[in-house]
Amino acid sequence: MIRALIGAIVILLVSTFPATWLMMLFLGNVGLELSYWGTLPLGILVSTLIGGVTAPTFVVKS
Repeated sequence: MIRALIGAIVILLVSTFPATWLMMLFLGNVGLELSYWGTLPLGILVSTLIGGVTAPTFVVKS
């Protein structure tokens, strides 16, 4: 159970890294100077949004 939880956390951090890193760069240019941990919650939301928008849609016909 603990190994699965640690694995899930590692997968979460690795999968949200690109969005979080790009947001850190953007917010740094704006002047907010946030760290990785400060930007991580917004990076998770952006990664989820991008994943949901780009997911294929399935139409179920009855």
